[in-house]
Amino acid sequence: MVTQDLLNKGCEALGKCDEMISKLGLFSSNETKDDISTTNLKYLLVPFYLAELTEKLAEDDRIQVLKTSEAKLKEFISVCEALELVPKEELEASAQGAPNTFADRRALKIARFRRQRAAEAKLTEIKERKERRGRSTRAAALSTPVEVGEEDLLDEDGEEEREAWLTTISLAICKALDLLEMLKKEEEMLSVIKEKQLKEGETEFSRSNLDDRTNKAETWHRDAAARARYTKPAPPITCATFAQDVIEGRATASQAHDHKHQPMIFGPQSLIGGSLTSERERMAAQVFQPSYRMPTMSIEEAGLREMEMMNKWQEKNAKVFEEANSAWYKDGPKMGPSEEDEDDDAAQDRARAWDDWKDDNPRGAGNKKLTPCG
Repeated sequence: MVTQDLLNKGCEALGKCDEMISKLGLFSSNETKDDISTTNLKYLLVPFYLAELTEKLAEDDRIQVLKTSEAKLKEFISVCEALELVPKEELEASAQGAPNTFADRRALKIARFRRQRAAEAKLTEIKERKERRGRSTRAAALSTPVEVGEEDLLDEDGEEEREAWLTTISLAICKALDLLEMLKKEEEMLSVIKEKQLKEGETEFSRSNLDDRTNKAETWHRDAAARARYTKPAPPITCATFAQDVIEGRATASQAHDHKHQPMIFGPQSLIGGSLTSERERMAAQVFQPSYRMPTMSIEEAGLREMEMMNKWQEKNAKVFEEANSAWYKDGPKMGPSEEDEDDDAAQDRARAWDDWKDDNPRGAGNKKLTPCG
């Protein structure tokens, strides 16, 4: 997380860097982008980064912070314009002044957004290309010694680095123009508010006034909640609802006859100890409900239920194993001597009846008319 101390240190370091650049005179109004060396291109971005960090500072005089940031952005854009780095569309728009119609503003925004997307895509492509070439160079260095042609690779790296810095500056110009418009609008709004406060005789909103408003709002909500207990009857509570409330800790078993259901509310009602005042406030309190279902039991209770189910399952399995290992299950039911004799007689009767039927009906007796010689 970026803190204000870190922002102040960054602004201080960039301020010293900007001062050194101006003392050394790295950039001149007589030069173009082709006259600047690749190693010095990065220093063009110092005013832009300084403006970005300055805009994020949290100070009492916000208007002064905005003016300082705007000055640095204008300085960055003017230097880029002198070096012929600003697109022609932006130069024409600035020469004509702010576009009056909505269509002109929209067209300018779309063109700027497309340039920004193209610059980001180009930077990504350069980064991937550099990584691929680095991997191939390392692999070639491991397999073969360095031969003639290393100077060409160095020249190619220098051209690629220059292209990357120019693309970064183009992307920064698009962001600087958008940020400059936003800061101007914010400055206008703050100026109007300050004028209004001066007219009304209020220089600033004190902390005591805010605390007073907060206390009044909380008092009104508590009074409304207290009145709602007598004006709106409580809904009927079923046994299942009461049991769930006891499990979740919203009620105790001794409150069985005097229980009022209190659902878990995450909206404005969470600041009030009583019930909801009206149906409208009930609906407003349910706006900030979680998107997932709330748990109905704790992890300990779920573990106890699973342990109980496991114990019952083990007891049931133990009974089944005991029955399977018993003598009755292994040996089967034993029949007495009279039952065995009856079974033997019945089997003999069935065998004799089957033999008699086969004697009366020899094999193929019913198919004589179908044989060719029958």
